[in-house]
Amino acid sequence: MNATDRTPADLLRSALAADPARPLVTFYDDATGERVELSVATFANWVAKTANLLQGDLAAEPGDRLALLLPAHWQSAVWLLACSSVGVIADVQGDPAGADLVVSGPDSLEAARACRGERVALALRPLGGRFPQAPEGFTDYAVEVPGQGDRFAPFAPVDPDAPALVVDGVGLTSAQLVARARKDAEGLGLTAGSRLL
Repeated sequence: MNATDRTPADLLRSALAADPARPLVTFYDDATGERVELSVATFANWVAKTANLLQGDLAAEPGDRLALLLPAHWQSAVWLLACSSVGVIADVQGDPAGADLVVSGPDSLEAARACRGERVALALRPLGGRFPQAPEGFTDYAVEVPGQGDRFAPFAPVDPDAPALVVDGVGLTSAQLVARARKDAEGLGLTAGSRLL
């Protein structure tokens, strides 16, 4: 973390500059036995591709609300950082009917249909695999994201003081998220390179 980091996307850029090969996310799925480990560079690449999809193909703009209907999963973390990169408000388990876009896992497709904007579906299969057949009315994330650019540049700078995340109806700005991350890390005695389970 650098003192100048004001958004979660800034934190990721700093981690990438410090040690791109370091493991950042390790995901275990006890039900399937899946294990995925992503280095900072690999995670940042997924974020860049997702942010390019979000900003380019899905035409999302800063301040748009995205209902994120995904379980705890490594791809959820990718979407959270992609939203931060674009300036889109990630509303975790938010109401799709009130959202500009929705991102859904296979278990929340029916609820996601309430969104009148763009709908993206993730199969949540090992290694980011696609649906055998894409759900009607949804963009299959695993089909669209591989062709996106490996570098991301927002069309407009992300305002650290703009709303960034909503969880259980509580909203936080990017700057508040970073401040809270710093405070929580300090409280837990975490230092650069520490890992959490």
